[in-house]
Amino acid sequence: MAEPVRVRRLTDQEGQKLQQIVRRGSTNSVRYRRAMMLLASASGNQVPVIAQLVQATGR
Repeated sequence: MAEPVRVRRLTDQEGQKLQQIVRRGSTNSVRYRRAMMLLASASGNQVPVIAQLVQATGR
C-alpha cells in the first residue's frame, strides 16, 4: 500500500496566512479550497477526508 501523501510542514507564517484565507472566506473559491486542502493535509488528514471537506470527488 502506498504511503499517505502529505504537504511538508508549514511555517507559522504560512499556517497563519492559510487560516486567514479560510476565515475570511476568500471570494476566490479556488484559493479558498486550496487553503482548506493544505491545512487539512498539514493536520494529518487523509485524502478521502480532505476530498470530503472540499466537496471533491474522484470522478
